[in-house]
Amino acid sequence: MNGSVRMGRVLGVPLRVHWSVPLLVMLFGYSLGSRTLPARVPDQSSAVYTLAGLVGALLLVVSLLAHEAAHALTARRKGSQVQSITLWALGGMTEMGKLRTAGSAFVVAASGPLTSLVIGAVAVGTGIGLDTVSGWSMPAAVLLWLGWVNLVLAVFNLLPAAPLDGGRIVQALVWWRTGDQDRAERAAARGGQILGFLLIAVGWIAVLRGALSGLWLALIGFFVMIVASGERRRATLTPALRGLRAADAMTSPVETCQDWLNVQRCVDEVAVRTRHSTLALIDFEGRPSGLLHLPRLARIPASERETTRVRDVATPLSKCATCAPDDLLEDVLEGLTPGRGLPVLVTDGQQPAGIITAHDISRIVQRHALRGTESP
Repeated sequence: MNGSVRMGRVLGVPLRVHWSVPLLVMLFGYSLGSRTLPARVPDQSSAVYTLAGLVGALLLVVSLLAHEAAHALTARRKGSQVQSITLWALGGMTEMGKLRTAGSAFVVAASGPLTSLVIGAVAVGTGIGLDTVSGWSMPAAVLLWLGWVNLVLAVFNLLPAAPLDGGRIVQALVWWRTGDQDRAERAAARGGQILGFLLIAVGWIAVLRGALSGLWLALIGFFVMIVASGERRRATLTPALRGLRAADAMTSPVETCQDWLNVQRCVDEVAVRTRHSTLALIDFEGRPSGLLHLPRLARIPASERETTRVRDVATPLSKCATCAPDDLLEDVLEGLTPGRGLPVLVTDGQQPAGIITAHDISRIVQRHALRGTESP
């Protein structure tokens, strides 16, 4: 989702739109205006078909937004903090905090497909009414198309595999039945991996038989399998991190470098003897000012190393992920974003206390597995 752009707020929640959304509008608008509508409402001008196709595609995006807004509104009512809603070519994603109970998780997961079902039913009913009563065949055709697409999306979303809403529902039910949230997350993720593989296989079979639409199905399957695999890894990670503080994971003392040094001095005096690939920069008063990733130094030409200061090629503190030593490690990782990911700089007041890298997290997970504490 790195290609997403902030586009205001919906129900007080930040809305982001991925660059693929305009592509989605063009593809669906073209398909609707060049094939579906001419077959249902013949003998219209090209301008009418183009305009109707564009309106239908935009209404589809609005319905996707309504689906995600339902998730966000329900989650907020259940006490979960909602960080953002992101729309992209394959639907939408609502980023939210963890829910406290299985019942809350079930209601939040079901709210999206239920909204799509309602939109689909209303659109189909309105389209039939317009066509029957008023004879407005073109608006009726657009609404019927919109309604059936929403109904299909609702049914597809109810498939029992994460990250689809159906997978979230299964996860909530397993959580409620067993009382084990981690086990429920792993079960839903396994279902997502299986579904993703099946969608990819069916999509490629369709392509080999001459149906290029199978590429879209394979793309959806690839996305489902990738996200489900990530969620399964996360479900394995969570038990290992539970109850740990940032101080339990950080590497300390943290390697530091003065931010006013030039690149050549940093290489000669600090980088060549450090054990880490990331250094914490400090200012004249010893306060952290950013993180310096050593591979970036290697890309600086030798002719510029005497005149370039390390703070000019480092990530400033304002764009770094930071935490306090007593912060729960699980909460720290939960708050990471694509722009502010690992490593995490741990600060104690105004002083750098340590750094948490991906290697540190991997070490904790390995120790957890060696103790035999991972659930089957």
